[in-house]
Amino acid sequence: MNHSLPTAIIGGGPVAMAAAAQLVKRNKPFVLFEKGAEVGSSVLSWKHVRMFSPWEFNIDAAAKELLLESGWQSPDKDQLPTGEELVRQYLEPLSNLEQVRPFLKLESTVTAIHRKGLDKMKTAGRENVPFIIEYEQNGNVDRIEASAVIDATGTWLTPNPIGASGNYADGEKQHAEQITYGIPDILGSIRERYSGKNVVVIGSGHSAIQSLTLLHELKLQVPETTIHWVLRKPRVADAFGGGENDGLPARGALGTRAQQYVQNGNVRVHTPFLVYQIKKLDGTSALNLLGSSMGKDYVIDRIDEVIVATGARPDFDFLRELRYTADSSIESVPQLAELIDPNIHSCGTVRPHGETELRQPEKNFYIVGSKSYGRAPTFLLATGYEQVRSVVAALDGDFEAAREVKLHLPETGVCSVSQSLTTDDDSCCGPKPVKLSIKPIPVVSSSSCCGPKIEADTSSCGPSTCS
Repeated sequence: MNHSLPTAIIGGGPVAMAAAAQLVKRNKPFVLFEKGAEVGSSVLSWKHVRMFSPWEFNIDAAAKELLLESGWQSPDKDQLPTGEELVRQYLEPLSNLEQVRPFLKLESTVTAIHRKGLDKMKTAGRENVPFIIEYEQNGNVDRIEASAVIDATGTWLTPNPIGASGNYADGEKQHAEQITYGIPDILGSIRERYSGKNVVVIGSGHSAIQSLTLLHELKLQVPETTIHWVLRKPRVADAFGGGENDGLPARGALGTRAQQYVQNGNVRVHTPFLVYQIKKLDGTSALNLLGSSMGKDYVIDRIDEVIVATGARPDFDFLRELRYTADSSIESVPQLAELIDPNIHSCGTVRPHGETELRQPEKNFYIVGSKSYGRAPTFLLATGYEQVRSVVAALDGDFEAAREVKLHLPETGVCSVSQSLTTDDDSCCGPKPVKLSIKPIPVVSSSSCCGPKIEADTSSCGPSTCS
């Protein structure tokens, strides 16, 4: 293969840009494909959200070196950036560096990647031919050859649907105009969409709690706003995270706030509730959410807006003709699956890992960043930065550097294994687990759609997820 060909980076988020910086530092050619009009386009879809992790954990070391050489001023390492600040103060200046800007292909959607002249069935000579990157830009289809491919496309643009089965609920696509995925700008540009409305948030992770927080602030300003929280978990307490024991205080505070919203009655909880169908009430614009709870039919009626925060999943469609592997349940890189499986671990802290663990059957092809975690919701940017540092070192033939993987991360707080918060095996999540108990909280009984009935839940806090 012609090793003077560039490494193709797919995606334009923080991990993709870190890969570009690592390649620049090693004087290796690259080309980066971003489907949006600027780098960090996916991040800008949650620009109004403040991150859990401070700047210290959000800036890649190689990128920082390049930026400092250009006269860039590093943000306060202890401050928590918003999504917009992450783009404007970090990714945008990085993209404008002369070593980076000429090699960015913006508004370029990669539609297929394959070996030149070969489909995935052909083995002979496979490693000796370049990759072909097919992409659409401004309505035209073009192709570029590459010596290696780093897939850092993430998962944010492929959110999980509402259906408890992992598929779209009946009626979900038909009523898409009243459904939003992710974390909408509730207090900003689309405030009127939610103001004074009957709103359902579906999901139990921190994206769901972020939306609850914004809606709660809106309710304080517009008391007519009604907030429902739908979870599949049997206990709402399982969604509150590590609290003050979380290594990222801002993340722990989110769960604490959610607990307060439930306690003060400003959020009506429906758990466990599995949504199967969304129907429009006759002659109105209101929606009914139909499903089951504890084996019985269950309905939340007269809903104006639905916010879906049920996680995300990787998109493998454009990789069809490459030889890649993914865990059958989590869809993560296989060697990470056992470490991040939320069915086993609640915190998702992963031992330092790099090129060896990320290696795919297709030589010189790697899946990195949040996509390497598949459907697991516990990825941190610093993990992705170390992944691409190791991968780029290996692509440069520096296997010693590739093997010397070091990762400095904050503790994720509470770890649990098999629904228990204590274990003798510290390897489950990395940091030593801590015991956590929280006061009993009122939980809306699933026997009532509006939730006047209250019962106590004395369960301990478990899962902790990361943005």
